[in-house]
Amino acid sequence: MQLFTGRYQRFRPDQGAPVRTTVGAPRFRLPYEIAGEARLLMPSFAMLKLDEEPYRAIYRERLETGGVDAIRRQLRTIAVAAGASQLVLLCFCDLTVAPPNNWCHRRMFAQWWQERTGEEVTELAEQVPPSLFD
Repeated sequence: MQLFTGRYQRFRPDQGAPVRTTVGAPRFRLPYEIAGEARLLMPSFAMLKLDEEPYRAIYRERLETGGVDAIRRQLRTIAVAAGASQLVLLCFCDLTVAPPNNWCHRRMFAQWWQERTGEEVTELAEQVPPSLFD
């Protein structure tokens, strides 16, 4: 199973099985169906009001509490149910914005996962639709 991260708004079905990692579901219509919810990767509602450093500390603690084995089992269950070898862990954050607002729990997870497992979790490039003037 290979893991990637990305945004709900930029996901394409050819990238893998889309997985929700947000505490709230998208309120806009998605042109695809979510394959599953990775509850162990979701921040809490209270965390959404925090600045990056306290958020990062609490989120890493949540990941440590869940642990690699439980997270892997949860993701593998989603992959098997979806019949997919690639999962794309999705949230709302636009990482193309300027600092200090270009951080997100999906990339915090990716860093933590690589530290704990040695497995890289790649961020999918933003696929901007072509313009008529390109």
